[in-house]
Amino acid sequence: MNDTGVRALFVDIGGVLATNGWDTDSREAAVEHFGLDAAAIDSRHRQMFELFETDAISWKQYLDRVVFNVPRQFTYDEFTQFVLAHSRAYPEMIELVRRVKENHALKVAIVSNEGRELTEYRLKLLNLTSVADIFACSAFVHLRKPDTAIFRLACDLAFVQPEEAVYIEDRALFVEVAGTLGIRGIVHRGVDSTRAALAELGLFEKPVAKGA
Repeated sequence: MNDTGVRALFVDIGGVLATNGWDTDSREAAVEHFGLDAAAIDSRHRQMFELFETDAISWKQYLDRVVFNVPRQFTYDEFTQFVLAHSRAYPEMIELVRRVKENHALKVAIVSNEGRELTEYRLKLLNLTSVADIFACSAFVHLRKPDTAIFRLACDLAFVQPEEAVYIEDRALFVEVAGTLGIRGIVHRGVDSTRAALAELGLFEKPVAKGA
């Protein structure tokens, strides 16, 4: 019986359950690997990434405007495979979420910012459909963090009140924004600290033995 008052766990992907997808580090790696102009790529990315993350444009359309706006000596597929190859799971963190979910009968919602193609690839790669019940991903819901609307939607989809949800995220600002709605947050810095923070909320990996 879950007597913690928590009914849902909201979890980010990049930086929590896995490496980031197409973030600053990934772009810097791509710039170096393919010999690109870092300033030009960064400028174009900043103008286009919100459209990509909210599914207004596809990954190919994004690349056409940010990378392939001039002739290149590499292909779209080569670039895409390079980006996808940087995704790595954090198995211990995924297992922590799975066990806390099972032990406390929680709903798990993925709340993340990323474009459709990268999101779909990463959900399959990390097998997150076996862990999460709800996917409030920016490409699916056309909202982005830190807009409070995406957190309200996650609550609606999970059918919980904000104070019944706990949000695990590596960006403190996003935790703060979710907190304005009453969602309790954990700024993820590593699996051990997040495990301890969950335990403080009564959310243990293993059920507490009777009489303990």
